[in-house]
Amino acid sequence: METNNRKDPPAHYPSIFIDGLWHNNVALGQMLALCPLLAVTTSATNGLGMGIATLVVMLSANLTASLLRDIVSPQVRIPVFIVLIAAIVTLVEMWLNAWMHELYKILGLFIPLIVTNCAILGRVESFASKQKVLPAVADALAMGLGFIWVLVVVGGFREILGSGTLFAHASLLLGSNFQWLETTIIPDYQGILLLILPPGGFLILGFLLGLKRLVDRFISNKKEQRVTATLHGMTTENSS
Repeated sequence: METNNRKDPPAHYPSIFIDGLWHNNVALGQMLALCPLLAVTTSATNGLGMGIATLVVMLSANLTASLLRDIVSPQVRIPVFIVLIAAIVTLVEMWLNAWMHELYKILGLFIPLIVTNCAILGRVESFASKQKVLPAVADALAMGLGFIWVLVVVGGFREILGSGTLFAHASLLLGSNFQWLETTIIPDYQGILLLILPPGGFLILGFLLGLKRLVDRFISNKKEQRVTATLHGMTTENSS
């Protein structure tokens, strides 16, 4: 057992959420968890289900790692964290099999593979194990929500362009409470088969990566313009 009197660095929650949702997004920033992203996002419903399962594992793992941060020895922390994540994933898998069996059948092998998701182990090791409970939970929530919106957007684009629907069979896969999500965007639409197949996932992901880079460049240029204008104003005032 190891106890430390170290002072934890203060948490800046807006930065945590901005990083998780955009700048350091699991899929678009870190380029992690791409296997489930490309494999299960044939529809927005599948993406939402996979994202929620990953979010639950992230929250549970970060919370537990933060609580155990002064107990687990640094020499064995990575094996301990892997076993911890594996146990949580097993519980989530059993719960899905019992209560959302149709979704469980679709997600299949990718539920156990959450154990090998580098994003979860990475956040547990680099952040949660060094922070108090609230920052650790906030980080898991931000990273999980960031992953969910990418899964849903990729799945939504593929579903709309591939079959003309959005959140099809949500009530069957996620429960009757999600029936309001089911929408037919384009009636009697034949669809583009390519987007439902695996290449469609690469195409939509590439589009999102390009869009993110354009938005980041636009924001960076705006900041540079504001800084330049401020410096120019200060120079004008000093010269006058």
